[in-house]
This record gives sequence, structure tokens and C-alpha cells, in this order.
Amino acid sequence: MIGSQNRDQLEFFLCGTLRDLIPDDHILARVDRVLDLGWLNADVADLYAPGLGRPGVAPEAAVRLMLAGFLLGIVHDRRLMREAQVNLAIRWFAGYGLHERLPDHSSLTRIRQRWGVARFRRIFERTVQACVAAGIAKGEVVHVDASLIRADVAWESLAVRHVDAVTHANGDGADGDRIAEQEGLRKSKKTGKFKKVCLTDPDATMATSGRNRRLEPSYKQHGAVDDACGVILDVEVTTGEINEGQAILDRLDAVAALTGASIGTVTADAGYAYAKVFAGLEARTITGVIPTKAEPIRSKVPLRRFRYDAQHDLVKCPRGKILRPNKARIDHGRFFASKARDCRGCDLAALCLSPSRATKSLVIVHDYPALLRARRRRERWSEEDNRLYRRHRWRSEGFHGEAKTWHGLARAVRRGLDNMRVQSFLTAAAINLKRLAAAFLAIICDLIVRQRSWSQPIHT
Repeated sequence: MIGSQNRDQLEFFLCGTLRDLIPDDHILARVDRVLDLGWLNADVADLYAPGLGRPGVAPEAAVRLMLAGFLLGIVHDRRLMREAQVNLAIRWFAGYGLHERLPDHSSLTRIRQRWGVARFRRIFERTVQACVAAGIAKGEVVHVDASLIRADVAWESLAVRHVDAVTHANGDGADGDRIAEQEGLRKSKKTGKFKKVCLTDPDATMATSGRNRRLEPSYKQHGAVDDACGVILDVEVTTGEINEGQAILDRLDAVAALTGASIGTVTADAGYAYAKVFAGLEARTITGVIPTKAEPIRSKVPLRRFRYDAQHDLVKCPRGKILRPNKARIDHGRFFASKARDCRGCDLAALCLSPSRATKSLVIVHDYPALLRARRRRERWSEEDNRLYRRHRWRSEGFHGEAKTWHGLARAVRRGLDNMRVQSFLTAAAINLKRLAAAFLAIICDLIVRQRSWSQPIHT
């Protein structure tokens, strides 16, 4: 016969705890075994007035609610609190019984604003230290990468810079062009008067991950991942326009300070292949497994045919003539120029010089010798170097993919750089707790297997 089910459920009073209703393999149950927030009350005590006002939301309960949302991919506060009303696992994880009233979603917003970014970074750093103590993170081989995060704004909120109005107000004609040039307002589709700005979230800048893709208002997350088990050692969020090479050295210093270990090897993609990056790695005695960029060839006599002599600070052209530094300087390097009499009778002058110039001038970037050493090393990569670079692709890029696919980091939840940083720290903390819970479960399973093997009789 067909069975039936009584949906009245009159037996409300049960003998047991909410934990008895949650499977042991549930993500919140597994993370609860390794999550330690006993230090949190003392850390935020200075933000609360003892004995005054009504009791607020317990700090540990607030953090557990936020972490539960990121672990389950529910990153919006309103949706999280609606889900917590009916989700026994979230109630138990945050410490709320069936009869207790959950806090309003706005309470989580006020807590984030009151605590500030630094405290949420400490929550993330505590997970890193726990992973180091458990032996699943060493900090010796680090994979570094960056990823764009779409800002929480609509296309209708974008506006075009009114460069013409600014230049007209400050001067017409040549003076206006000079002012625009000084301000860096070049006339291209990605900069200057054609580049859009976001009115609702000014911290989000226009950026793109490819030349064939349109610019979008974005933030950029810079992440450092440990090679052993994929633990996130450091994350930082900047505006979308910040170049990867500007952040990598500071991030490596933060990793070394947090883990207490000396970094031996760093892997990164070609977006980090700058002379200043290679020089910074050499100064820190770190081996960089970074593929160098292909040298742009803008002339029939490319730059690679000019030899830079770092000892005497001069450049030799393919015909052995000397190019010396001149007074013209730019932010990332120096100009080296030849003499007119050396180029006048040269057989390469028709190919090397532009029709309007009588001398050869080129730019040598700062720390250029470090870039040359990195190019020579790239040609001699060992099998271990190639193996580490292959691991970089699924360790570092895999972290960004996991965070965006499963933990809601594909798009900013709130607006502003500080809010984006809090979201990034909590996402990284949730992923580290997953790694730590998996390692703890593996240890328990190993102990069970060993115990069973010891209890079995030995047959001879």
C-alpha cells in the first residue's frame, strides 16, 4: 500500500541537542572541530562599554554567522539571516537555539563597521597560524597570483570624465593640451576622456583581464598560496588598476612575517615579470619561477642586440658604439643616447634610426641586470622549476576559482575598498578552515586505521 506522512509534527519537544540532528560530514560540523575563537572577546573588548546599554551580539556568534555564510556560499546578510531562521546547522554553528531570536541583518553591518578591517585581517591570520601549527602550511614555496573582482555597481552608474570641460576651464589651445598631458589624460579608449568612472563606488576602477574584453568596474585581489596543501597565506585587495608587480614584494614580506619561515621559491605568471620584481626577489634570496615576457620588437634592430654594461653604466650598440645616459629621466628607467657622429656613417642607421632623428635613444629600466639574469635563467629551467610552475596554475589560480565559484567572490557584496577587503579576508579564512578540517579528518582516519591494525591478532 502507499504510505502516508503526518505533517502536523506535534512532537516539538525532543530530548537531545541540535548537534544530534546535523551529519558529522556537514561542512559546518567539520569546521567547528578546528575553529577556535576564544581569543576574540579580548581583542574587541575595547570597542564595547562594560555595564552600559543592552547586551550586543556576542562577537564569536557574529563571526560564526559570517563564516557560515561564506562556507555555504550565502554572502549577503539578508539572505543569510533568512536561511539561518530555518537552517539548524547555521543555528547550531552560531550558538543559537531553536527558541532564541537571531540578530537582524543590519547588526552584522554595524559590527563590520565598528571592528574595522584590521580585526578581520587578524581573524584570517589566525587561520594561517593554525594551519602552520598543524603542519599543512610551511611558507617555503609560495604561489602568487591576482584576480579581478567585479564591483557591485550597475552600468548605469558609470560616467565619462569631462576632460574637455576641465581643459577649457584651465586654458584653451596649447595650454589646455599641456594641462591634460600633465594630468595624464591621454586620448585613448582606456584612459583619458574616454575612460569611465564609477559614481556609486569610486574605489572601484575600470580594469579588464584581457585585451579583447571590455573594461569593468573592478577590484583586484592579490593572493599568496602555500604549495603543500593550498593554504592561503596572504590576501590583499586593491583597486582594479593596480599592477600585480607593485604588490608582490610587500605580500611576500607579509607571508614571511606571518609564518616565521624563509621563502625559498616563488612562482608567478608573466604578469609579474618586471625588473624591479626580479631585483626584489634577489635581494630577499628568493628563487623566482616566473616566465619572462617576450621583448617587444618595435625596431628592425631590437633592444636585445644592445648590450648593457652594468659595471660602467653604458650601452653598446651592435656596431660597438657607446650610448651614455643623459639627463632625461622617467619613473621606471633612464634614457641612453648615442652621439650623432657615431651614427652618421653606420651601415645600420637606415634600420636603427627613425627618419627624423640623427642619434639612437633607448630606455634602460631600473634593475635591468636582474631582468637579464632572469631571462638567462628561464632558458635553463630545470624539471623541478617546470613542475612548480605547473602546480602554480592549479594552486594559485585554483584558489581564485574556488573562491569565486563556491564562496561568492565573483562579485563584490558591498561597496568600498574596506568592505571588499573584509569580504576577501573572510573568504580566505573560510577556505583555510576547510583545508584545516580536511587535514584533521585525515589524521583521525589514520589513527582509526592504526588502532584497528594494532587490535587485530598477529598470525604467524
